[in-house]
Amino acid sequence: MAAGHLDLGRAGEDAAAEFLAARGFTLLARNWRKDRLELDLVCRDGDAIVFVEVKARGEGALGTGAEALGAGKRSRLAKAAALFLSEQNLWREPCRFDVVLVGRGPEGLSLTHVPAAFELPAGGPGWQPF
Repeated sequence: MAAGHLDLGRAGEDAAAEFLAARGFTLLARNWRKDRLELDLVCRDGDAIVFVEVKARGEGALGTGAEALGAGKRSRLAKAAALFLSEQNLWREPCRFDVVLVGRGPEGLSLTHVPAAFELPAGGPGWQPF
C-alpha cells in the first residue's frame, strides 16, 4: 500500500508541474529541502513566487485547499518558504501559497489548482515573511 501511495505522490507532482507549466508558471525548484522542511514545487507566476503544495489522494478524497492543509503543515510551509527566500535572495518578491489537489479515479488523474489556498496571520495572497 505504501508503494502505491508513493507512486501516486510522484505521479501527482509530475502532473502538477506539467499542469502549472502549461498555464505559464516557471518551475524554480522541485522537492526543495532544508533539514526537515520541504517544498513540493516553487514556481514563478508573473512577478510572484508561488509555493505549491501538491496533495495527491485516492478516489473520493479531495477537499478544498484549506481542508488539505492543517495549521501545523501551513506553519512548516511558511518556515520552508522563508528559508527558500533567504537562500535565493528573493525577499522583495510577492509570494503566495497554492495547492494542487490530485485525485485518482477511474478516468485517471484529475487536478484542481487552488491559487492562494490559505492565508497566514500576517498576510494573504501577497504574503511577505518580513
